[in-house]
Formats: sequence, C-alpha cells, structure tokens
Amino acid sequence: MAYTNIDRSSDYFRIKTYSGNGTNNTNITFDESTNMQPDFVWIKNRSQGAVGGYHRICDVIRGAGYEIFTNDTLAESYSNNVLKAFQTNGFQLGTDSAVNNASYTYVSWNFKANGAGVSNTSGTITSTVSANTTSGFSIVSYTGTGATATVGHGLNAVPSMVIVKSRSNPPADHWFVYHKSTGNTGSTYLNLTSAFATGANDWNNTTPTSSVFSIGTQSGINYNGGTFIAYCFAEVKGYSKAFSYTGNGSSDGTFVYCGFRPAMVIRKRTDAVQDWLIHDNKRTGINQTSNYTSTLKPNTSDAEYLYNEIDILSNGFKMRDTGTHGNASGGTYIGFAVAESPFVSSKGLPCTARWLMLNN
Repeated sequence: MAYTNIDRSSDYFRIKTYSGNGTNNTNITFDESTNMQPDFVWIKNRSQGAVGGYHRICDVIRGAGYEIFTNDTLAESYSNNVLKAFQTNGFQLGTDSAVNNASYTYVSWNFKANGAGVSNTSGTITSTVSANTTSGFSIVSYTGTGATATVGHGLNAVPSMVIVKSRSNPPADHWFVYHKSTGNTGSTYLNLTSAFATGANDWNNTTPTSSVFSIGTQSGINYNGGTFIAYCFAEVKGYSKAFSYTGNGSSDGTFVYCGFRPAMVIRKRTDAVQDWLIHDNKRTGINQTSNYTSTLKPNTSDAEYLYNEIDILSNGFKMRDTGTHGNASGGTYIGFAVAESPFVSSKGLPCTARWLMLNN
C-alpha cells in the first residue's frame, strides 16, 4: 500500500543556506531544479547575535517587507530593506545586515502554502487563509474579538501544531504554541525557555478540528480589535510529524520515529526551562559525519552554535547528547519535523530504490 502522497518534499518545503553580499535586490534562488514559490520565509543570521541576529518571519498574507521576530514579543514591523519579494523559486532581499551582509552567513526555512489567501468563514471569526491541503500547512490572519471564538484554518485536517502571534500593538505578546502532545489546556511559548504553562484562556480547552482552531480570551491570542497571524501544521504521512519523546540521559539516546528522513527538526523540553532548538540537513553535522551539529534557538537571537546533538536517520532521528536541553533522563519533549525524503515512497518502495528507478 502507498505510504505517502508526497514523494518529493521539496515541492512544499525548502531550506536555503547562503552568504550575504550587501547588494540591493539580491535574488536568493533555491538549489533544486524544480521551482517552489515560498509563501512563508523564516530567515536567521547564522553568524551574528543581538538585534542583527533576530529570527525574521515573513509571509504572503501580511506581504513582503512585513516581519515578526520569533525571539521577541514585538509587534509586526515593516522594512523595504529586508525581504522585498517572494519569487518563483526563492526570494529577493535588500541590504539589511540581518539578512544580507557580505560578512555573514544565513539560513532560511521556506514553506509553500497557497498564495495570498482567501476569506474563510468556517469559524465564528472570519479569517484570511492561505492553505496547502496536500502538505498540511496554512497561514491564517484574523482579528480578535476578546470573546471565546473559533478560527478557520483551511486544512481539511486536524492541525497537530498551531503557532499564534499578535501583529498589532497592543498587544505585544508572546508566541503561543499549541501542540497535540501537550494538549489544549495551555501553551508553550516560541520566544521563551519556560516549560508548558496551563492557560484555559489560550485555546478554550478545545482541541482543533479539521476546519477550525479554538481561541479563548487570552489577549495574546484574542485581544479585541487586535490583529493576529497563525501558522497551522497538520501531519502528513511520510512528509511531516508532530512528535513527542522522553529523554534517557544517555549518549545512546532516545530514537524518535518519523517515517521519513528529516530535513528539519524543531523541538522543546516541556517539563522544565530550556531553549527551543532547530536542526536541519543543510548545515554542519548529521549522522555523526562530524563531532557536532549546527543548532539555532528560535527563542534567542544567538548565533549558530555547534554541539553533538542528534543523528538524522532514514526514518527519524536519534539523540546523541546527554544534556538536559534535549535528552534529560525522564524529560519530556515536543517538536515538529519535515521530511527530506520518505522512508517508503508512494510506490511502496524504499526511497533509495525509487531514486534508482527515476534516474535509470
């Protein structure tokens, strides 16, 4: 039986590393031969911390130039010198050193949704939604009411993770993260190190459905008259996985099954104070090909650091570190992974066999 409907994840997700050149209207083009126009672009300066190292997220619903920062509570801001355009197979940059300094290196994580968005009336709040139902990713913009409500997400599948950020000021507030493993009684915060926090007013103690997610009266999610952006992720077999695991405190660490070789892994400890962590297959060190893995923290502006963290395997990943941030004995962790390639293709073949068929 077919294992996945997505044999080529690069149709929906791309990672791009690049070196800045300081030139205006610089076109950053994805390496793959096929085109993918990104609707969501997350850029991080790998070389620099402080303000110049802020994580910057842009999307097509808010428009090129509008950015929000995962490591801060700041409201949305606009700059015509950061991301200037979403292009057919990449994006265009200005000269801002946060994204295009000739002395620095950068990484971007890019998702395809479905263009500029359409009106969605599935919830009690009308939203604007750009949804890719094949890859299980949508971008949702809405205006809060201050009263319990539902918001349409357009996925036709139940989201396993929802991330909400206020765009307006007030309220300048945290990044609220719903994850299926921690449930609907509270949130973790993408901009903080704090453990999972109970909050009945976050998601109204209600699990998302295939058409809507619920919001309570928490001002950071539903301030009356405030504008908000949400990024919704539904699991797609062989392409994406919302995971959870328990650490064992050993260098022969916990194995996390995904059903594919991950291209990106983002994770967080939920029972104690720890950073969020991002690993991907475009930067240093996978499968112990080196002593270290390149790691970035969405909740800080820190430059990239190297640590012996994880092995990225053909069907998931395995912990190789004994530290409390990723593999504390008895520690609980959540996260989300996106595929480089499925473990078994839609033809029921191992991905290596499928590659041989396509290239001979």
